[in-house]
Amino acid sequence: MRLASASSFVALFSLAAHQASAQTTLLPASSLAPHSESLTVEAKRPAVQNYPHAGPVGQPRRVSAKQSKAPHGRQYDWGAFTGGNGESAGFGPVGRYGVAPWAEDWSFLRNRALRDDPFDPLKFIALNDSKSIWLSFSGETRLRNWYEESPFLGTRGSPGSGRFGVRNLYGADLHLGRHVRLFGQLINADSGGWAGYGYNGTYRKRLDLQQAFIELSGMFAGAKSGLIFGRQQFLDAPSYILYNRETPNVPLSWNGVRGYAIWPHVRVDAYDFVGTNINQNKMFHDNEDWGTRLHGLDVTIAPPNIRIGKEKISSYLDLFLIAFRVNGSSASILSNDKTLKGTSARQNYGFRWYGNASSFEFSVGGLYQAGTFERSGTQIQRSVRAYAFNAIAGYRHTPSPWHPFLGGQIDYYSGGDTRSKNGAVGTYIAPFNPQTNYLDTTTYIAPSNLISLSPVLRVTPLNFLSLQFKSPFFWRANTNDAIYSSSSAYSFRNLHGGFVGVVPQASLTLQINRHLTWTQYGARFISSNGLHAAGGKSGSYYQSNFVFRF
Repeated sequence: MRLASASSFVALFSLAAHQASAQTTLLPASSLAPHSESLTVEAKRPAVQNYPHAGPVGQPRRVSAKQSKAPHGRQYDWGAFTGGNGESAGFGPVGRYGVAPWAEDWSFLRNRALRDDPFDPLKFIALNDSKSIWLSFSGETRLRNWYEESPFLGTRGSPGSGRFGVRNLYGADLHLGRHVRLFGQLINADSGGWAGYGYNGTYRKRLDLQQAFIELSGMFAGAKSGLIFGRQQFLDAPSYILYNRETPNVPLSWNGVRGYAIWPHVRVDAYDFVGTNINQNKMFHDNEDWGTRLHGLDVTIAPPNIRIGKEKISSYLDLFLIAFRVNGSSASILSNDKTLKGTSARQNYGFRWYGNASSFEFSVGGLYQAGTFERSGTQIQRSVRAYAFNAIAGYRHTPSPWHPFLGGQIDYYSGGDTRSKNGAVGTYIAPFNPQTNYLDTTTYIAPSNLISLSPVLRVTPLNFLSLQFKSPFFWRANTNDAIYSSSSAYSFRNLHGGFVGVVPQASLTLQINRHLTWTQYGARFISSNGLHAAGGKSGSYYQSNFVFRF
């Protein structure tokens, strides 16, 4: 392992450990915006929502029902799309420190009186007298380790596998006035362990450029608009469809152009990207992966509030077209018990409606997946007709000292018929790393040919501590199709019945201070009798993440 990574973390940990927070102030992104709201939560430690989760429902938080609709982070002022974790603005969840540091607004620190953290001097560095040109630094060092009793149901690695990973993501955000900014982010990563497996380019990365783009922004047709050119993150999709590849060390990044326009109650986002080839084993050698493409259009509407009895529901409606082209194992299909390699081009036409009231939260979405599959070495094409449905809803009782959220989650991903040689492909695929813990924390089961039903319970007994419990039950949507892992179909022979198994799991989030977070996940994959008879193994799973951010 690269000792420089670990030593840099230790130094940063020592500095952060001296920072004690007697009061956490949560501000909207633009503190100068009219009608902005400032929330102050008295606490010995910062609240757990400082680093928000993806997905708008069941967030770990400890605030009142009224405060739940206000911004909780450093979002820019996007009007109606700024509330909560800011995910509805299309740049991913934003807390004090979020998934996308370039989506955080630190311009309020031009007022030195507002600085209350040892790292604040790095978040706003004025480069001219008027402070219109300024620089902001961001960073993350993450230590992650896993233990797996039976990796991928006993089909990969060795029993009792233990793995360890470290990654560094450090960036700089240069603002050249109000309309131009440059963002760059470096990455390096390493991994090791005992009985380890799968150490490819997503786990080990020599120093390279994770992001590098220029953003031009301003008012256009009454909308806050912008164009982003270059290598960048993209998080403007439901996290159960496309996310950031957070389980390995190297997140996803895309190369291309993105344009956005945000009006008071409508926003539009259009994009055209190719993937990033991360398999080069040299420094600063990542280039474009022209075989992987992502493009589409997203329209989000903030409709008027709906009143049901005493509850007033504020919500967002996403309408999207997400198109992609992918090859390799992610595009492979099964036919007559054979794996056929090729290229798949698919279009996802869908919606998501999500929101909350004082005591109720929900998200419901569906999509139809059309397109084609072309087998390698031939010109034979098969059409694609697949679909998915995703929903989660629950009750939150904020007056309780435990701040509980109790709900249920259901997901349906269509399956095909592997006996078919030339019919339409009915197996839904999501090749770009949906959020890890949305479906199953082990990642052993992929969102293909699957029905999942799970209760969800989250409690936040302390302002810096949150626990979540889930127990998804899995079935095959079509018993003539396989069970799928995150990389390919399982090759279990003589698999009978639809029931796959149940995975009771728990997660703990501990926000030690503003900069240090410790999350732990534990699960037990309990295989069904049919899966066990076909060769699938049950096993326990544990994951720990210790993260420093500024």
